[in-house]
Amino acid sequence: STNSILTYVFDISRWERAVWSTMMTAQLSQKKLPPSPPEDDDIGVMKVVAIYDFTARESSDLTLRHGETYIILHKQHQLWWRAKDKHGNKGFIPSNYVTEIGTIEANDWYCKNINRAEAEHLLRQEGKDGGFVVRSSSQPSSYTVSVYTHSSGKGEVRHYQIKQTDTAQFFLAENHVFGSIPELINYHRHNAAGLVSRLRYPIGPMGTCLPATAGFSSDKWEINPSELTFMKELGSGQFGVVRLGKWRAQHKVAIKTINEGAMSDDDFIEEAKIMTPSCVSLFGMLTTSSFRRPICIVTEFMENGCLLHFLQQHSRTLGRVQLLFMCQDICEGMEYLEQSSFIHRDLAARNCLVNERNAVKVCDFGMTRYVLDNQYTSSMGSRFPVKWSPPEVLHFNKFSNKSDVWSFGVLMWEVFSEGKTPFENCSNLEVVEKVTQGGRLYRPHRASAHIYNIMYRCWHERPHGRPPFSELLQNIRQITEEETDT
Repeated sequence: STNSILTYVFDISRWERAVWSTMMTAQLSQKKLPPSPPEDDDIGVMKVVAIYDFTARESSDLTLRHGETYIILHKQHQLWWRAKDKHGNKGFIPSNYVTEIGTIEANDWYCKNINRAEAEHLLRQEGKDGGFVVRSSSQPSSYTVSVYTHSSGKGEVRHYQIKQTDTAQFFLAENHVFGSIPELINYHRHNAAGLVSRLRYPIGPMGTCLPATAGFSSDKWEINPSELTFMKELGSGQFGVVRLGKWRAQHKVAIKTINEGAMSDDDFIEEAKIMTPSCVSLFGMLTTSSFRRPICIVTEFMENGCLLHFLQQHSRTLGRVQLLFMCQDICEGMEYLEQSSFIHRDLAARNCLVNERNAVKVCDFGMTRYVLDNQYTSSMGSRFPVKWSPPEVLHFNKFSNKSDVWSFGVLMWEVFSEGKTPFENCSNLEVVEKVTQGGRLYRPHRASAHIYNIMYRCWHERPHGRPPFSELLQNIRQITEEETDT
């Protein structure tokens, strides 16, 4: 019958499926199983090389050794990454202590964040004939080789800009061109070929002070008071007293005691967001156990102290090029703040610090604000530095990146007047009247006409008429290049 035929066909089909299933199971059992998927934090494929040593400070950290390779597992945030070493150990590392393999930063002779004056100081300090560094030139996307030599009978440093041909070949001596900068350096390590000396001893980043980290460890902003040693007083300001200290008896730090009501938790968090080589780095805070309010903030220690005092104490020994480099350092920090939507609101020489290499960093972010629209209107009655302020701040309490630009022009004036007080013979009220009527600071004796022109452009009556920090930085670099004849 029809039903019996259908039942037979169905049984045959069921039998075929069973046989096929049995055969497939047998075949699969003979195949090797694919490897298990990796753990989530092992997915990372970015390989980096350590350009500084870093000793783990917490159990969650990973120790770095200069020159060794690491795998980045996860970029926890911009400043601390989770990594794995060659032994399989995992932990957090400061991102500014490593660089991706294959970049120029991976070479032991490259110094990214030093200028001409710092390179000369570093090479003279080492004092090795043929000691050299490769550094970023004052011109964007170009590099300079700085070499120390005894050839003249006394130690001196020569600077050679790495140039490129029309076909993107690199050279120091025209007869010897190379496809990459590492190839060029390797050749001149064995042959002087027009240089004052062959490049014998690389004096790389390990010859400089270690860069600061954002906090002592990943997400560690609260510091145990027992880990800090309070030492001598360094100074005081409107927010409190600053003392020299040590963390865990080995790391020098500056400890700023905050006056009650002078700074809130939110202010501290805003300050903690600021992390760049041209700004003083914040390590953490001490809080009271009951109210959880910041009572102390801990920052990197800057050996040579306040820029204002440094200018006044070393006026006879600082050349114009060194003054330009100081302005360049500050402008780099302010460009970072500008790009990150921060307004400083109190930029002045007194609020910049100088390290042991005479590099200058922006600090004292007590009045800094993070803004979305590049403008901040302060509450009425709030204090601000009159002699460093533009008309819109004096009359309407309106702050912006452009008011910071005005203050930067005044700061440049402080630098080239070797620490004089702007409008020194005027009261605050007289300054308001003078600035409102178009009066401006005179050209200081150490500033050339080109340098003074940069200052003057910062003092345009209308905010939109002032250049951005990115443009100012380019202008300062160009003048520095002309002055140094790199």
